[in-house]
Amino acid sequence: MLTDTLYVILLFSLFGIVHSILASEKVKMIIKNGMPSFLPFYRIAYNGISLITFYLAYTYAPKSGEVIYDLPYPWDLIILVPQILSFIGLIWCIKYIDGREFLGLSQLKRYYSGNYDFEELDEKSVLRIEGPYRFSRHPIYLFSIMFLVFRPVMNQFYLVFVICLTAYFYIGSVFEEKKLLKRFGAEYAEYQKSVSRIFPLRVRV
Repeated sequence: MLTDTLYVILLFSLFGIVHSILASEKVKMIIKNGMPSFLPFYRIAYNGISLITFYLAYTYAPKSGEVIYDLPYPWDLIILVPQILSFIGLIWCIKYIDGREFLGLSQLKRYYSGNYDFEELDEKSVLRIEGPYRFSRHPIYLFSIMFLVFRPVMNQFYLVFVICLTAYFYIGSVFEEKKLLKRFGAEYAEYQKSVSRIFPLRVRV
C-alpha cells in the first residue's frame, strides 16, 4: 500500500517537473535563440506534451487503496453542490481568458500573417485583475481544487492524487508569479498585496 502511494507521488512529481521545466522562460529562450522558427508552435506543442504526460501519469498510477469515505444519502447529493459551483467557477474563469492564445492557435495566426513578436516568446501576457481574479490570483487553480476535493466517494489513490495536484498548483503558481513580477513589475506586486494567491483570504474591492 505504501509502495503504491509512493509510486503515485513519483509519477505526478515527474509530470510536474517536466511541465514546469517546459513552461520556464529559460527553455523558451533556448528555443528562441536556437530554433526561432519553432517558437510560434511551442505553445500548442507544450499543451500536447502536457496532456500526454498527464494521461500517462494517471493511467499508470496504481489505483489500489482503501475507501476513506463513502457518503450516504442525502450527503452524497449535498456535497455535489460545491462541486457544481466550482465547475461554474471554471466557466466564469474562461470568460476572462483568451482561449485561442492559451491553446496556441493565436500564435500560429500571428506567425503566418507576419505579425509574430518573438520578444513575447510563446504568448502575449495580459494582467488580469477583474472578475474571478479579484478573489484569487489563480482562480482556475482554486476552482479546480474545489472540483476535485468535493466528491461523495474518496479512496486512498484519489486523495493522494488530489494532494499531488494541489501541491503542483501551489508550486507552479510561485514560478508563474516570478515571471509576472518580471513582466508587470510594481503593478503586479501591488496586486499580490490585495489578493490572495489561491484561496480567497484577501479580495480586491
